[in-house]
Amino acid sequence: MAELTAMRNIGKEMARKLAAVGIETPEQLAQAGAEEAFFRMKAVFPEICLVHLYTLEGAVQDVEFNSLSADRKRELKALSDQLK
Repeated sequence: MAELTAMRNIGKEMARKLAAVGIETPEQLAQAGAEEAFFRMKAVFPEICLVHLYTLEGAVQDVEFNSLSADRKRELKALSDQLK
């Protein structure tokens, strides 16, 4: 079974936070999607920010988080702003 840290953008701390919300494998993250994973994490770790959401989306898309399209970043920012 692959580990979350094998995914682009996912380090040990992000993997720890994902595991705390029941996401323990790349397959589980891909199935949940970045948005659902962020919602779950935000409920447990209210201090996480928009960069976490970008990081998750980058992991799901297998791209560096700073390479996400401007349109996708706007969508994710709007989603994150709703949770403030």
